[in-house]
Amino acid sequence: LVKTHNLLTTRNYIFGYHPHGIMGLGAFCNFSTEATGVSQKFPGIRPYLATLAGNFRMPILRDYLMSGGICPVNRDSIDYILSKNGSGNAIIIVVGGAAESLNCTPGKNSVTLKNRKGFVKLALRHGADLVPVYSFGENEVYKQVIFEEGSWGRWVQKKFQKHIGFAPCIFHGRGLFSSNTWGLLPYPKPITTVVGEPITIPKIDNPSQREVDFYHSIYVDSLIKLFDKYKCKFGLPETEVLEVN
Repeated sequence: LVKTHNLLTTRNYIFGYHPHGIMGLGAFCNFSTEATGVSQKFPGIRPYLATLAGNFRMPILRDYLMSGGICPVNRDSIDYILSKNGSGNAIIIVVGGAAESLNCTPGKNSVTLKNRKGFVKLALRHGADLVPVYSFGENEVYKQVIFEEGSWGRWVQKKFQKHIGFAPCIFHGRGLFSSNTWGLLPYPKPITTVVGEPITIPKIDNPSQREVDFYHSIYVDSLIKLFDKYKCKFGLPETEVLEVN
């Protein structure tokens, strides 16, 4: 977990986490556990990782998720945390979601963001600052079978995504005893999560589409600049470009 700027405890924040990867391991390890010392790096900030509401319908799993400060990624939960829980709260939203997971593969840096603007509208309604977050290596820890647009496989995935909320991915990692065998353990690749500079957001109770678009464009530019600034430091060539879909 790499900190680039201090976060004020007098403000609330929405972290946009990118990319989703297969499981969002960087988001979970960094913001729902103390594995990388999030409370020491950002003292006074309470992180809440937002995930699918369906995960909270399963006993035991629900309690485990809640013990790590994980909350449903729905408007009611986010509204409560940002308006009824004081300041110093940080909601982490994996913006690309299931759609982005379908395209994650080693060696590819792309995000689904162009038409994802709901998190910006929430930030404006609550006056919560936006913080771009990029995890280098998130797409490297699993290998996935990518189905092309128009194929039967992609059709099935999109149907699942539409009706259930997640897309079934065909992927594999390494085996339990050897990296040369297939299994569900992630490959031993580093994931480096860089938390960028917060973008100051005004509080607007009913933001117009023009205002949402304006701050969304600022966010996209900030994410690209964050990627470009740190890509060489974490193993990518200077020529690597972040693909924004």
